[in-house]
Amino acid sequence: MSVAPLEPHYGPWTEQEYFALGETTQRIELLDGNLIASPAPSKRHQTISRRLANAIDDAAGPSRLTVFEAVNVRLRPERIKIPDLVVAETDDEGAVVEADEVRLICEIVSPTSAAQDRLIKMRLYADAGIGWYLLVEQDGRTLTLRLFRLDGDHYVEHAVAKSGETLQITEPVRLSLNPATLLK
Repeated sequence: MSVAPLEPHYGPWTEQEYFALGETTQRIELLDGNLIASPAPSKRHQTISRRLANAIDDAAGPSRLTVFEAVNVRLRPERIKIPDLVVAETDDEGAVVEADEVRLICEIVSPTSAAQDRLIKMRLYADAGIGWYLLVEQDGRTLTLRLFRLDGDHYVEHAVAKSGETLQITEPVRLSLNPATLLK
């Protein structure tokens, strides 16, 4: 599969130019004037994401929370990330979820994104003031769920569960989740 090249561009990208790219099957993010492109996630990654989104959506019930997969999140002007999952108090209209609407953000670690998910994105999400960060780590045929809460300007580990254990989430939704159920 080939990727269509972008037109030549000089200088930093603006949000207006970023959104003018339109919808694409490519995962392209805007980080302080730079475009960052990532390949599509693996089939396993996508399966985990869908099952996790379904579980969170079921737990959210009739609340005002909406679960999104791979949606634009504006962390601040000129900084648009596309997390794996977002739980937000917002409607489903428009192309962007604002950081102050996000209640929980989730990244599923892939071998090619480990440093990004564990360090860079965690810092960016904390800087944006997002209260909860769920990291899904893959190790062979097992998963570990790590739930972090924002404490001041950084995240601290709140709870951990490996396959066969149960992660208890109380905010922003109430959910008991065994990581193994995301792989079955």
